[in-house]
Amino acid sequence: MAATPTSPSPPVLLWLRRELRLTDNPALRAALASGHPVLPVFVLDEESPGAWAPGGASRWWLHHSLAALAADLRRRGSRLVLRRGPYATVIPALVAETGAVAIHAGQPLEPWSRAALRGLAQSLPVRLHVHDTALLNAPATVRTQAGGAYGVFTPYARACLARGLPPPPAPAPDRLPAAPAIASDRLEDWRLLPRRPDWAGGLRASWTPGEAGAAARLAAFLDAGLDGYAARRDLPGIAGTSKLSPHLAWGEISPGAMWHEAAARGGAGLGVFVNELLWREFSAQLLWHNAELPSAPLRRDFAAMPWREDAPALAAWQRGQTGIPIVDAGMRELWHTGWMHNRVRMVAASFLVKHLMIPWQRGEAWFWDTLVDADLATNAASWQWVAGCGADAAPYFRIFNPVLQGAKFDADGAYVRRFVPELAALPARHIHAPWLAPPAALAAAGIRLGTDYPAPIIDLAAGRARALDAFHALPKSPA
Repeated sequence: MAATPTSPSPPVLLWLRRELRLTDNPALRAALASGHPVLPVFVLDEESPGAWAPGGASRWWLHHSLAALAADLRRRGSRLVLRRGPYATVIPALVAETGAVAIHAGQPLEPWSRAALRGLAQSLPVRLHVHDTALLNAPATVRTQAGGAYGVFTPYARACLARGLPPPPAPAPDRLPAAPAIASDRLEDWRLLPRRPDWAGGLRASWTPGEAGAAARLAAFLDAGLDGYAARRDLPGIAGTSKLSPHLAWGEISPGAMWHEAAARGGAGLGVFVNELLWREFSAQLLWHNAELPSAPLRRDFAAMPWREDAPALAAWQRGQTGIPIVDAGMRELWHTGWMHNRVRMVAASFLVKHLMIPWQRGEAWFWDTLVDADLATNAASWQWVAGCGADAAPYFRIFNPVLQGAKFDADGAYVRRFVPELAALPARHIHAPWLAPPAALAAAGIRLGTDYPAPIIDLAAGRARALDAFHALPKSPA
């Protein structure tokens, strides 16, 4: 009697979102351990996030990251299935279409994604396994001695460091078991790439999305940047930072792998580098415990702050046309490359919310649209920190003086000259405050203030005084 053909084994779904990697991916490891074929899927849900759907720079990165991941999967005998639509509709449809027996996914941090997973876990006919893929520590697990969430970074970081070095990163599998062939969207049909070729060109020249790009970026940083990181990271005119943030934001590399490899290399900058990873963790646990972090101040008294809606000033800030060179350089770097140096981010943000008194949410939204490393938790927590209304926030009365910041951290003016070429011929002593330069110096540099480069849109001393008056007038209440 002829043998009865064996039915193909049903698959498990590997539902990828912001863990676009094969190395050190707990969800992938668990899916492989099930013994079933693994079907990797990515669902583009642009409805559930509302205003926090991926911005323009993130969409550019996502396109190229998905293309890189698909190629990595093909080399291992697998494929990436793309579907578009709400999670609540697409995931159940995929389960029904494939006969999947389980789903393995990373733990999301965004409130809408967490809500979607809770709903799916209750309604799906199969088990939804959720794994910690994005952080060193699950947000709910790092608690104070009283059992609460941390609201101050230093003790939070101390608690994380007490847990010790993360384990070595698990390697990517050589092969993945083939899964059923089902239809997939074409990545090109999603139209994630920007329509402005000049913007896309700047992003393309600056970045290599994907897991291989992340590994290369980390290796280059460890070779050349880690030892001097503590001092060099504040100097925007040199390559002193890791620039790993967009790779982290999309999960092309795990924070555990970064820490482990940096620790193996050692160097004077290791502690500061790890602290940067832990600030990201701190921001994540703030969002985990405060779903309104992106929209509402943690310090409720700041709800009474008399913010100003000033569309022309906001537009000047966005375009890098404020007349304040270090601010304009940062905003132009952001537009050209999709990234801004961290020191300059603080200066540019402080200028917007304090000198201009424009709500921090306007800056947060602009960064969300233009940063390739846009991360909801870090973006929101950092803007609230600068605005003085968040957890462990900089005091509101600590207002960055952009002229002094430029002179201190861009002393030779290299950063400003690169991104504000109108000022390139000015001597360093004048480049951060051209409105104070002698007329002869401006003439020698070929600069007509108000024509070749704008005069400041606000007097810095007056803006500072206005901000302090507004702060002191706030009704004081407990944080």
